[in-house]
Amino acid sequence: MKIVSSILLALAFLAPAAQAKLNVVATLPDLGSVAQEVGGDRIKATSLARGSEDPHFVDARPSYIAVLNKADLLIYGGAELEMGWLPPLVNNARNGKILPGAPGNLNAAIGVHLLDIPVGPVDRSQGDVHPGGNPHYMLDPLNAKIVATSIAEKLAMLDSPNAESYRTNARRFGERLDKKLTEWSKKMESLRGTKVVTYHKSLDHFLERFGLVLTGTIEPKPGIEPSPTHINALIPRMKQEGVKLMLIEPNRAKKTPNYVAQATGAKLVFAPQMVGGDKESSDYFGLIDHLVNLVTEAAK
Repeated sequence: MKIVSSILLALAFLAPAAQAKLNVVATLPDLGSVAQEVGGDRIKATSLARGSEDPHFVDARPSYIAVLNKADLLIYGGAELEMGWLPPLVNNARNGKILPGAPGNLNAAIGVHLLDIPVGPVDRSQGDVHPGGNPHYMLDPLNAKIVATSIAEKLAMLDSPNAESYRTNARRFGERLDKKLTEWSKKMESLRGTKVVTYHKSLDHFLERFGLVLTGTIEPKPGIEPSPTHINALIPRMKQEGVKLMLIEPNRAKKTPNYVAQATGAKLVFAPQMVGGDKESSDYFGLIDHLVNLVTEAAK
């Protein structure tokens, strides 16, 4: 009996330990959702921002430093979206693997065609304008497909024995996305050319993908809260152009959008901009499904 026990102990000692999951930290829940699709059960994906937060102004909690300290891969939106809160967290995490230029650092915006790239010099008088373009690109499903491929290649580099699995998952994600995009586009087809007002320019990529037209914003400039002068100019313009739909992020103050909707007769819809923004948007497919349903129902 002792001999058998010794043999079993020796075999257990010689057997390779189960491979630990890669610890992936995403700044935004959209990126975390796509990363989990690509990584499957070989990664553990954690998102810092909540879907109900404004991604420009995330509360940089001290607990995030500990999360980043243990990360094998950091995925962030880029285009200066997280510039106000992410760099201090990364610096304080003391994790060389995720520093800019390190193997565990992925700027998800690389390879994505961004809208609203400013022409000429950019300064603070223009509001919170991003020199690289509009950073809310994940609301265009085709951009999510590009990001999935980028994540797969980064995971393949960090975990080469499972490289083909990551690439296969990204390919399947893209195929599923293509099918859903056909479905979404068909549902949205009748709304092409519909004029829309939003609070911030956070839905530009979604509107561009499905052919809706952004007529104005509640903000006079990106990141600048509305003034009475701006609102008093926006209302008659909406009436003149026949704007009947307003899409507002749920985390925005509701007083001014409600006032504008009442004054113009436009339908006010609170539309989440990220995964987890409401209970229907639990993953990336759920987010776009929900946005398409909200818009098509409101247009009726």
